[in-house]
Order: sequence, then C-alpha cells, then structure tokens
Amino acid sequence: MLLEMAIEENDEATFKEVYQKLQDLRKHTRSLELRQMLNDENDDKNAIVSINAGAGGTEAQDWTEMLLRMYLRWCERKSFVVQMVDMQEGEEAGIKSTTFTVAGLHAYGLLKAESGIHRLVRISPFDASGRRHTSFAAVLVYPEVDDKIVVDIKTSDLRIDTYRASGAGGQHVNKTSSAVRITHLPTGIVVACQNEKSQHRNRDIAMKILRARIYEREKRAQQDKLQEMHDNLDDIAWGNQIRSYVMQPYRLVKDHRTGAEKGNVESVMDGDLDDFIEAYLLNQLNTRARSTNAP
Repeated sequence: MLLEMAIEENDEATFKEVYQKLQDLRKHTRSLELRQMLNDENDDKNAIVSINAGAGGTEAQDWTEMLLRMYLRWCERKSFVVQMVDMQEGEEAGIKSTTFTVAGLHAYGLLKAESGIHRLVRISPFDASGRRHTSFAAVLVYPEVDDKIVVDIKTSDLRIDTYRASGAGGQHVNKTSSAVRITHLPTGIVVACQNEKSQHRNRDIAMKILRARIYEREKRAQQDKLQEMHDNLDDIAWGNQIRSYVMQPYRLVKDHRTGAEKGNVESVMDGDLDDFIEAYLLNQLNTRARSTNAP
C-alpha cells in the first residue's frame, strides 16, 4: 500500500522508505531461514577445524596455508574467537596441517559446510616454468564437546608422547618438551597440541579435541538415520572435491554440491564464504524436507 501511494504521488522519499523496509524484511526473513537451517543437535556448539595438505608437497602445503588464512578472515568477519591448537609447517613453504578452535554463535553449524576436499587450480609460484598445477587439501570440522557430554576414555587406552615444539618460540621451545601427542589406541585417533608453553595445558587441550573426535565417531556410528552425514563421509576422499578454486585459465570458485559460484576469487580468499555456506545449509534443509515428505 505504501508503494502504491508513492507511485500515485511520485514521492521519492516514500520510495526510499519502501526500499528500506523491503531490505529490513529481507534481512529478517533470511535470519529466520538461517535459524531453521541450524537446528541440528550440535549446530549451536563451537567448532574444531583441521586442515591437512594433500599429495603434492610444497604446492599442497601452500594451498593449506591459503585456506587457513581464508577461514581466519571469515572468523574475523563473524567476530568469532579463534585459538590455534597445532600447526606443522612445511619444509619450504606453507603448512602440512593445522588445527584450531572457533568459538561463536552456531560456529559448528556454519563451518560444517566446509568439511571436505578443497581443490585449487593455478599457475604455480613454485614452478619456474610457469605451469598450471592442481592442489588438494582436506578440511575436517567437528563440534566441540562440552563437559556435560560423557565420553568414556580409559587411561589404559592412551599413549601419550611429549616432544619439543617446533617453530618460533624462543628459548622455551628449544629447551622444554612441552608439546603433547595423544594416541587413542582402540580407534587409532591421534591428536597433538604444541601451542601452549605448559605441557599440562597442551595435554588438556589435546584431550578436549580427542574427546570431541571420539564423540563424533561414536555419534556417526550410532545414528544411521542421519543419512546426510554418511553422504558427507563419502565426499571426504581424494578426488571427490566439494569445492574448486580456479585461478587459471579463468577465475571462479564453485561448490560442486550446490552449484553456488563466485567469480571474485580474491573476495572468497578474504573470507567471503557466507553465500557458499548458506547455499549448503539450504540444500541440506531442502533434502531433509523432501525425505520427510517422500511416500
């Protein structure tokens, strides 16, 4: 009605008011849609993110570092709190693997969309011949388990190793075996933490991550009804990338699960991931709706 009045009176101020109200309505509607998408059991939890370089040596390790920067920028945009837990640097450049925690509203619910294989195509800065290279890195996202959830871990099932932390850190790093690696023997799960100066603190953080990974493993095994989780496990395999980042011969980031794409690769690498994440969540919501309505 307000728009009709603006047309009749040719009132520019009212046109602007209508436009602003429509923008506010879109934001409110999007907020309701996002809230509906983030209704799984663990969506409101903090997230634990691991990034691991694939085959390819320095190329893949550089790509892993680029992905880490991308997620850190995204977290900054969301005002999420990030804590680095572990990082294994590459011999020449980049990083072999890294693990960090993300604390914020629906951190896991949003970041679970990133779990899978990420593929990069570019002219290699490490190739003197200027050839095009393809690199892969695996991103794994777990919900952070709080103290209210009981995960039974027997001391006899653990092998705990201590070693000197690598990387920058001064005299403390060079003289103290503060880094901790914990192996859960029944499952073969290995977690490590070297970021804190205290061995005790590193052990506490590593145990927290171990509990989270065991919890997620058991949850997946017990809840066969969550078919989409099993589908996601199929995606996490070399050659089955969920998203491609092409910088040569054209420039495009495309998510192969939803078809969402962006031509501004630089913006995506600076943390502009919301469109991809929301497209994934909406796709999951629609899949559940179709499954519920199926005869």
